[in-house]
Amino acid sequence: MNGLKKILGIVWILVALIVAYFGITVMGIPKIASGKQEDLVFGIIILFVLVPIVTGGMAIFGYYSLIGEYSDEK
Repeated sequence: MNGLKKILGIVWILVALIVAYFGITVMGIPKIASGKQEDLVFGIIILFVLVPIVTGGMAIFGYYSLIGEYSDEK
């Protein structure tokens, strides 16, 4: 079971990278560059608030799982 947790830790880190790429390239920068005010506000919120929170949380969870913080021995 601990091996599965470590593998899933790697998966969570990879998912965090994919979400960061998607959040920046699809949701963030195109909204900021569109020129409309409502898209600008939405793009800033996505790029500077939501993407760091979501990807940071996923990456930290994956890192802790990878180093064995959630192992059965603790």
